[in-house]
Amino acid sequence: MDTPQLQLYVDAQFISPYAMSAFVVLTEKALPFELRTIDLAARQNHGADYASVSLTRRVPTLSDGGFHLAESTAIAEYLEERFPAPAHRAVYPADVRQRARAREVQAWLRSDLMPIRQERPTEVVFYGEGFAPLSEAARAAAGKLVSAAQSLLGGKQNLFDDWCIADTDLALMLNRLALHGDPLPPELQQYARHQWQRPSVQQWVRQAQALKAATP
Repeated sequence: MDTPQLQLYVDAQFISPYAMSAFVVLTEKALPFELRTIDLAARQNHGADYASVSLTRRVPTLSDGGFHLAESTAIAEYLEERFPAPAHRAVYPADVRQRARAREVQAWLRSDLMPIRQERPTEVVFYGEGFAPLSEAARAAAGKLVSAAQSLLGGKQNLFDDWCIADTDLALMLNRLALHGDPLPPELQQYARHQWQRPSVQQWVRQAQALKAATP
């Protein structure tokens, strides 16, 4: 296989959960890549340079030579096929139904639970910032999240026999609540804490924390 020439474009603030997910996939697969930051606050993602590599003008975007791909799940699936196991760590289950379930979880977390995402943005997770108590709508979304997570996990520390990228995504959503001090069942707190200590996740977290510490 040819030597990869990979670049990953992420937000300069290091608070995008989707950029983190793509970063974790590349790191888990032990692929060499260049990290490039895009300042979303300055609307750098709307500039012509970024538009030339990102169809959606969002983060993350992956460049593999002359091929460019946006959207974190598309990136994860592409990298899984482009750099498969056993040469590189698998980030999805081998079993077809488990793999479909992992993708279902990812799609759900990205398209639902909007009140949680609005009222517990990732500044909670990466910067430790506090926000007002959850609204009724957010409490209902949290109840839905808890019920689904308990059904999926059954007390386990991974969704399936081995870790997969959907574990990272689910843990991040749970940590929007857990790291803010919102009520969460102990077994889900333990799961989120366990997943958050994964070295690939902590590499991203440390970058966010360093940026926060350097910001006046």
